[in-house]
Amino acid sequence: MNLWDNFKHSNIQIKGVPEGEEEEKEIEHLFENIMTNFPNLAKEMDFQEVQEAQRVPKKLDSRKHTPKHITITLPKMKGKEKILKAAREKETVTYKGVPIKLSANFSKETVQARRGWKEVFKVVKGKDLHPRLLYPAKLSFRMEGQIKCFPDKAK
Repeated sequence: MNLWDNFKHSNIQIKGVPEGEEEEKEIEHLFENIMTNFPNLAKEMDFQEVQEAQRVPKKLDSRKHTPKHITITLPKMKGKEKILKAAREKETVTYKGVPIKLSANFSKETVQARRGWKEVFKVVKGKDLHPRLLYPAKLSFRMEGQIKCFPDKAK
C-alpha cells in the first residue's frame, strides 16, 4: 500500500465546484449542500464530522481551465465508502445545478496504475461481466459464477 494512500484513505475529492464558492460559505457547509443530493445518507450520517476541507492544489495551474478540486477529510472510512457508493448509484451529482464528481482521493501513482486498466475495463464492461477496480489497481469481474481477479494486465 502506498504511504500517501494510507494518509488519504478517508478523503473524498470533489471535482467541478466553481472557484469562489468556498468564500461565500465555509467549505464544510458547501459539503453539506452537496450531500442534499443523497437525502437517505443525510439522515444516516452527521456531516458536522468533517475534519478538514480545502481546495487543492494551493497554486493554480494556468494551463488548466477547470476549478481546483476540493478535498474533504472524514473521520471514518466507512462514511467515505457510503458517500461514494451513493454517488455511483445516483450517477449525476450536482451543486447549484452544476454537475460535479465525487471520487476517492488516491496518490498520483495509484491513479496512474488504475488509469492503465481503462481500455481493458471498457472491454470487460462491454461483455457485461460487471468489472470493478480493486485497491490499488487490480481488475475484478464475475465470469461463469466465479470472481476473477487480475493484479496486472499481462495475465
